[in-house]
Amino acid sequence: MGKMTVYHGSYTTIQVPKIIPGKNTKDFGVGFYCTIIREQAERWARRYTTPVVNTYTVRMDTSLRILEFKEMTEGWLDFIIDCRHGQPHDYDIVIGAMANDQIYNFIADYMDGILTREQFWALAKFKYPTHQISFCSDAALECLEFVSSEGVRI
Repeated sequence: MGKMTVYHGSYTTIQVPKIIPGKNTKDFGVGFYCTIIREQAERWARRYTTPVVNTYTVRMDTSLRILEFKEMTEGWLDFIIDCRHGQPHDYDIVIGAMANDQIYNFIADYMDGILTREQFWALAKFKYPTHQISFCSDAALECLEFVSSEGVRI
């Protein structure tokens, strides 16, 4: 796999990424989340009073356990539901669409029985594209090389 550029939205410069387990469950579980979409990283950063976008190059180590969802599929939905319920997985890197707040509301409604799967997919397919890469292990973090950081206008 060749090199690619990824972005991480934060409140500070992060030259050495770390995996910091938190109380919140995320789409792909515990990890250091990046995206290939700079505008999305800027949206993530704008949640903070001092928004910063960190830029990295990444060369995927193909010996790592990598799970990639090329589309929002039933498998993607089930994986996110499991991770959001706190179920661990053994992947080093997980790549796929992000269940943003709107999509996650649909997922929550599905989990609560308010929506059927068919209704979920009908609503989810019209949302703008998103992308995320979760670096879930220390070995995965070694694929990242810090390039720069810059402040983002609020």
